[in-house]
Amino acid sequence: MDILGFDIFKFFSDTIRVKEKKYINREISWLAFNHRVLQEAKDHRNPLYERLKFLAIYSSNSDEFFRVRVASVRSLMRLKKKTKKKYDIDPDVLLDEINRIVTKQQEEYGNIFRNEILKEMRDHKVFLISEKETKPDHEQFISTYFKEHILPHLNYTFLGDTRKEIFLQSKQLYLVVQLRQSNDPPQKYHYAIIELPTHSVSRFIELPKIENKFYIMFLDDVVRKNLHYVFPQFDVITSYSIKLTRDAELYFEEELNGDIVQILRNAIKKRKTGAPSRFLYDATMPPEIKNLLRKSLQLSEKEMIPGARYHNFSDFFNFPNPEGVLPVFEPLPPIVVPQLSAYQSMFTALREKDWILHYPYHSFDPVIRFLEEAAHDPKVLQIRITLYRLASQSKVVNALITAAKNKKRVTAYVELMARFDEESNIYWAEELKNAGVKVLYSYPGLKVHAKLCLVTRSEGNVKRRYGYLSTGNFNEKTAQLYTDHGIFTSDLRLTNEMYEVFRFLNKKITTTKTSHLLVAPFSLRKRLIDFIDQEIHNAQQNLPASITIKMNSLEDREMIDKLYEASKAGVSITLLIRGICCLVPGEKSFSKNISAFSIVGRFLEHGRVYIFHNGGNEIMYLSSADWMKRNLSKRVEVAFPVYDESIKREIKDMLNFQLMDSVKARVLDKNLKNVYKQSESGKPIESQLEIYHYLKAKSST
Repeated sequence: MDILGFDIFKFFSDTIRVKEKKYINREISWLAFNHRVLQEAKDHRNPLYERLKFLAIYSSNSDEFFRVRVASVRSLMRLKKKTKKKYDIDPDVLLDEINRIVTKQQEEYGNIFRNEILKEMRDHKVFLISEKETKPDHEQFISTYFKEHILPHLNYTFLGDTRKEIFLQSKQLYLVVQLRQSNDPPQKYHYAIIELPTHSVSRFIELPKIENKFYIMFLDDVVRKNLHYVFPQFDVITSYSIKLTRDAELYFEEELNGDIVQILRNAIKKRKTGAPSRFLYDATMPPEIKNLLRKSLQLSEKEMIPGARYHNFSDFFNFPNPEGVLPVFEPLPPIVVPQLSAYQSMFTALREKDWILHYPYHSFDPVIRFLEEAAHDPKVLQIRITLYRLASQSKVVNALITAAKNKKRVTAYVELMARFDEESNIYWAEELKNAGVKVLYSYPGLKVHAKLCLVTRSEGNVKRRYGYLSTGNFNEKTAQLYTDHGIFTSDLRLTNEMYEVFRFLNKKITTTKTSHLLVAPFSLRKRLIDFIDQEIHNAQQNLPASITIKMNSLEDREMIDKLYEASKAGVSITLLIRGICCLVPGEKSFSKNISAFSIVGRFLEHGRVYIFHNGGNEIMYLSSADWMKRNLSKRVEVAFPVYDESIKREIKDMLNFQLMDSVKARVLDKNLKNVYKQSESGKPIESQLEIYHYLKAKSST
């Protein structure tokens, strides 16, 4: 079975074993990460409105997990026993464990929402009420609003109506309504499924304010209250919310060597009709209705997951904050680096030295300025850039289009396979093409995940290259939320090798030979292993040896085993892993010298940093790559060295704040308990705030 160009059997045989002691299962580790998000919703140190946002993040994460990861595991259940045995796969065991953990987390989620957040909202005079809690002064408003804004968009289907096929859209909200007519015999009921029009109407309806109190209703409850208008010939008995999540993986029945855009469009269409991976239903639903739905929708018991009265809590991203009464985070305006802004031209600044920006602490504007200057500068000959995820109103794309109109040679390498951004990237690719930009797509089965931009400029009798290398996307929106690092440089050691990477992407060469950049899938894994081996050698010679790694995910078995080997040799290893960590730290027999922590907070930790002690001549790389099999073997990734000593010190200072964090840091261990790291000094340290104030102070000196 081929998914996105790799062998799913081999992939899952490496990740699906639940009981191995040296490796934490990838899916279970991810659930532990999402629990850290849930902890943020519970943490009273976070402002109330932001805790609602963390509930939304948890819900959104869960949806994607079931749409992709669980759907893929579930597909393995159809394999024959002999095949499962061959690949050492037991998807049934893993699915049972996933469902057990998710059910427990859902219970905690419901408790946080009902017993903590709703109560505190009431303390701020904001009341989220059901259809049974409305005030007399609200009745006319609710009825009128329903008839004018909701009823015209309602669609429903009766269960058992053979004239209409029942098809539930993925992630869409529905109510199943129990009805009866006055002349029906006892115990005879009719059932209808109503699609809630969340694409046309807000999920949250603000009711008229009464005595300085704010009232808000779920769209679900406004519909419940007015079901008699929808079914005037029936008595409405009750209703329950349901939601189906479908497999969102893209499966290709043909090689990606034809019209890749059309092939991808066809695959996206099939995603909308993907196999069910999770059916959420109100846990108070009677068994007879649950069984009727299961049979009518042709679902298995394993796909049936009990939930709460409401689903799609990701909608809380757009929950109203009436008159701003719910507390929010204190604003942290992006920092402008005045030393960089003082230059008349970015190219002049880059000729003098390397510059680094740390988002979202720093403003992303210099990246836009760099591209816009390149678009208008008559000396600029060519712009090359890799694009993975873009903002919906992309200033990056606008600058590239302007450059093409100004007769620059612009080449954009657009990754069409960026999950859930495929349609957006197809749109931007076509916009760029129409403007005269040369648009190239990645190799089949090899995503381009590197974040690079190279500008070639004519200066006298020479052509000079200016580069920008980053751990994060060319996306001005996510740059306000994700922590990343971006370096501007004219260092020939880097720009010449960036040129080689772009030659590979342009299919001028079949591999890259680089000494300074570490490029996957060619040299990145090997060079990382070489660096670790050097630390092992130094430790064996009783020399200082240490490794510090910060990344999103650590899953690759070969790299984990190499870290275990280093730990046994006496190398001190510190890991900062936001998400998946399949390595088991702190075990006496194989990982006693490894400590691992995770920071989940206001900003999403996204930058990757690799530091090797190297006998005192420290080596530091920033990278777009996590240590996952897909990143090191199935993607074009670039790790780039930090040569400037002042930039090195700055990054190490930031890492030190994170290693001292005692507010948002959790200890990672084999038990996956997500215990908060304790302060050694007794003083609470929240690293993201400390880093912001540190960089702000530096910008004013």
